[in-house]
Amino acid sequence: MNVTIVDYNSGNISSVINSFKEVAKNKVNIKVTSDLEKIKSSDKVVLPGQGSFKSCVDALNNINGLVDTLNEFATNNKKPLLGICVGLQMFAEVGYEEIETKGLGWISGRVSKIDNQDGKFKLPHIGWNQINIVKDSQIFKGVKNNSHMYFVHSYELVPNDKSVVSATTDYSSNIVCSVEKENIFGTQFHPEKSDKTGLKIIDNFINL
Repeated sequence: MNVTIVDYNSGNISSVINSFKEVAKNKVNIKVTSDLEKIKSSDKVVLPGQGSFKSCVDALNNINGLVDTLNEFATNNKKPLLGICVGLQMFAEVGYEEIETKGLGWISGRVSKIDNQDGKFKLPHIGWNQINIVKDSQIFKGVKNNSHMYFVHSYELVPNDKSVVSATTDYSSNIVCSVEKENIFGTQFHPEKSDKTGLKIIDNFINL
């Protein structure tokens, strides 16, 4: 089986690559590429994202045909795709970081700044926080509710359809931190930086 991590120059993804390789232990072929043919022929795709919503969308658009290839993979062929951090946020129709920017549109909704309640909550939301699993998601198999995950973000996904939400975390409000919609999965937290529990989530995705 081939799992491809999309490398579209969106920042340092070495920890994502290392954790997937650690979990795969040579049983699964982990590729890191922006080659469209290799992405198309993959069984599963991972879309990481670091930086701002706009910078990640721009980086995707800078690679000719990449957005179309991802659309074909996830929405036409219904193959499993995991978005991490801004990778998840880009599932939305629109993001408001820097300037209004169109997202991939896979999940109806927007990405907006976390309400820090006039400075009561520091931004970015950074460090370990508990997650509240609100639906039986395939990637949470064997993961205990209220497990701690590692976060670094100032913006949150606000989906119109709450049925896609698989976990939330409490920071200023109930923030969506994981989604599952058919074959599309996303985590706002970083599973690759979330110790053994994060590796379990990666393992669950690989074994879907």
